[in-house]
Amino acid sequence: MSNWEKKYHVESSMPNDPKGFHAFLGRWQPLHEGHQQLFQQVLDNGGNVLIMIRDIEPNEKNPFTAEQVKENIIKHYYQEIFDDRIRVAIVPNIVSINFGRGVGYDIVEFVPPSEIADISATKIREKMRENGDL
Repeated sequence: MSNWEKKYHVESSMPNDPKGFHAFLGRWQPLHEGHQQLFQQVLDNGGNVLIMIRDIEPNEKNPFTAEQVKENIIKHYYQEIFDDRIRVAIVPNIVSINFGRGVGYDIVEFVPPSEIADISATKIREKMRENGDL
């Protein structure tokens, strides 16, 4: 797996806590290889990951409840969770992330290579429906 380009939108003036967590917010409908490689970017560099699941009402585009998503992620990352490298939390339906100056943490965009960027959760859900898994 190659390292993804990182774009810093905000850099903290405070030193990075190596025991701290790198937060990722999403729907993860479902967790797929692109998500996994995104988290792996942090894990491979010795960081810890907080996966935040937006608590949204299930619908055609988001067929899983937040609890189902959490169970899926826990099943996949059981060892990393046991080792306290990954934590998983359901959060309210976040619609905006806002910050003021001197936030004390970095805001980083991971830019995936094209073969990962092309992974589509929509196509995965369509395939799941075709196979009767959804």
